[in-house]
Amino acid sequence: MDGQRSDGQRSDGRWLELADGVLARRHDELDLTTGLVLGTSAALVIDTRGDTAQGAELAAAVRAVTALPVVVALTHAHFDHCFGTAAFPGAPVYAQAGCAGALLATAAAQRAHWTRHYRDAGSTGSSGASGSSEASGSSAAATADALAATVPVLPDHPVCARPASVHRLDLGGRIVHLVHPGPGHTGHDLVVHVPDAGVLFAGDLLENGAPPSFGPDSYRRDWAAAVGLLLDVGAAPAATGTRVFVPGHGDPLSPDEAAAQHADLLRIARAAGPSGAPVPRAPSANSLTR
Repeated sequence: MDGQRSDGQRSDGRWLELADGVLARRHDELDLTTGLVLGTSAALVIDTRGDTAQGAELAAAVRAVTALPVVVALTHAHFDHCFGTAAFPGAPVYAQAGCAGALLATAAAQRAHWTRHYRDAGSTGSSGASGSSEASGSSAAATADALAATVPVLPDHPVCARPASVHRLDLGGRIVHLVHPGPGHTGHDLVVHVPDAGVLFAGDLLENGAPPSFGPDSYRRDWAAAVGLLLDVGAAPAATGTRVFVPGHGDPLSPDEAAAQHADLLRIARAAGPSGAPVPRAPSANSLTR
């Protein structure tokens, strides 16, 4: 089902089956990872990509897998994870309670920054995503055009206002847990735990193939605690034992790999000074996203 869409356009993505009815979709652009969880009455899409065109590609890929009604969960308000939501019209959109406000406050700046980034990449003929994309200069320019025309859809189902709070979402025959582990990559991170499958979608609290991205809205000293909580969630008695942790970018992680990243974050937190002090690690070049 991957590679070529019914409309003849090349598909930027491939599905990975993580468990029965639980899939991750790996995208070339920004090395992004989205998710799909199937119940008997609904399908949960986790993150929607970075513009309306990318969202439409994801929506078409989802429809190639299932005809179930769609529910959306956003892990946070960075453009690459949420600007594609308009491609899922009518779908309830769940996010942590602070996500809508953060998106409303930052969407214009994110769009302007990344439209400029892709236009610059297009004019030089380089890839559009700091080497993590196969995009040519022409496709980077097309991405800039799509992003400039995108109006983000705000989430309409705020959940999990308090750290460690859980919202249970019934997909029919499968309960999915939406969890706010506290401030980390942002102040409004949301992770998606599928207890019966042993899979946890961590958003950008975890990364694979790049260091954690400390942006201006990150909580350097708290991030490790948030990851520690999601590791605890994955080990809870109600779970089968989380076998797969899905990062916001890169391939899925094993429990040992997730724990190693937690240890790394603990070292960073201990080395950090007071809140706002520099962390002794170079942030990602994509510090407004990822």
